[in-house]
Amino acid sequence: MIGKILIGIHGGFWRVKKSLQGDLNPLLRKYYTFIYRTYLYENGADIAVSSYFENEPCMPHGERGVFISGTAKVGKNAVIFQQVTIGSISLPDSKGLGAPTIGDNCYIGAGAKIVGNIKVGNNVRIGANAVVYEDVPDNAVVVSGKQRTIVKEQPLLNRYYTYNDATKERLYFEDGKWVVETDEEILKKLALEG
Repeated sequence: MIGKILIGIHGGFWRVKKSLQGDLNPLLRKYYTFIYRTYLYENGADIAVSSYFENEPCMPHGERGVFISGTAKVGKNAVIFQQVTIGSISLPDSKGLGAPTIGDNCYIGAGAKIVGNIKVGNNVRIGANAVVYEDVPDNAVVVSGKQRTIVKEQPLLNRYYTYNDATKERLYFEDGKWVVETDEEILKKLALEG
């Protein structure tokens, strides 16, 4: 909450980011860095100060969950939705070593992941949850794979299980509380998972 207030006082997130890219005295730089990092923490985001944007992007849902690498470059008039990653590959033996360069007028849907040293052209639309790791030409649309639905004959057991070290019991979450699993077949299967 404090990050949002301080960001607002100083003209907004993108103005603070631009100020941090400029020549500030050390004390002012620490202050602006505090504001910037606090705001990103509050939004579960990480947009590197060194990331380059041709101009301020449109972020319809704010910076929530957005990750943008420090060496990423984004052209003008970008539209970036929540939970987007524009990330670097830093594995020395990877052929995709580096960060993306994204052209002008690109629309990046919720949850999209754009990774590695690739070029995304101008006027590109990247669909929700698409994973982009190869170059994309101008005026293209990138979508995730076709949905595949497998219908089962029996109901699926979709419980979340955890292990209690103190009691040595397997627990699952149901109706707002943790319940001890007593079904021996399930316990045997869970034991195989470690």
